[in-house]
Amino acid sequence: MYQKTIRQPVSVSGIGLHSGKTVDLRIAPAPPNFGIVFHVVGHSEPIPAAPESVVDSHYATTVGRNGTRVQTVEHLMAAASGLGIDNLNITVDGTEIPAADGSAKPFVTLLTAAGRTSQSAPRRRIVIPHPIHVGGGGRWIQIVPSDAFRISYTLDHEHPAIGTLALSCVPSERMFIEDFAPARTYGFLKDLGRLRRNGLARGGSLENAVVLGQRGVLNGLRYRDEFVRHKILDLIGDLALLGRPIVGHVIARNAGHDLNYQLVLEIQRALGLERRPAGAPALALAH
Repeated sequence: MYQKTIRQPVSVSGIGLHSGKTVDLRIAPAPPNFGIVFHVVGHSEPIPAAPESVVDSHYATTVGRNGTRVQTVEHLMAAASGLGIDNLNITVDGTEIPAADGSAKPFVTLLTAAGRTSQSAPRRRIVIPHPIHVGGGGRWIQIVPSDAFRISYTLDHEHPAIGTLALSCVPSERMFIEDFAPARTYGFLKDLGRLRRNGLARGGSLENAVVLGQRGVLNGLRYRDEFVRHKILDLIGDLALLGRPIVGHVIARNAGHDLNYQLVLEIQRALGLERRPAGAPALALAH
């Protein structure tokens, strides 16, 4: 199994979910062992998509370096991971990845249009040798040894449109494209004012999120269990920060970006994976 990148550059523009500002995004091929690296227009320092680059993991995953930030990277990261793409050079003219429709599907379409090409360097898997657990009470996530990458996720919520949802799978590329990439982010109408006062969800709308009112969903669902599917999508995107495919069974209950990130850090620490300096290619993770 060899690393992959895209054949040709592709671009897209859109509104940032949290910033509400227009963002121009360009995704270009990158060499073997480069990893996924972000560049913000007007700033010289690259920002690798790596655990040590994460500066915020509340409501979205944000990577940054010396005050320069790229917010909401998880859906694009999930699309790359789901398609088996290891190396990308991404330029962002703005502060956030475009929200598109609130899912990873538009990024899957974009990367598929760019084409994929195999490279000379092999992919190095991360094999989980023992259980690793973070969180507690009703919110936790763990990964245990397995013969493949598996996810089992349970989501509990008091809202009548959600309730208790559980899903377990071994996500193949086809399954990712059909069953998880189209699942949209979601939010509650009652929280919108508070989020916007805190500088979040300023670009949120019925076009890029599932919105829940007091009694139900205001704009329909793509899947009956779209909420838990989106949680799995976010998890795939956050785990992609490790830069290598994982062999292990992730079991989660009511986790989110922050617990996903804590699990990433614990995997890195427990397995002695080398930290990668910002701007360095992913050679340190290819052992």
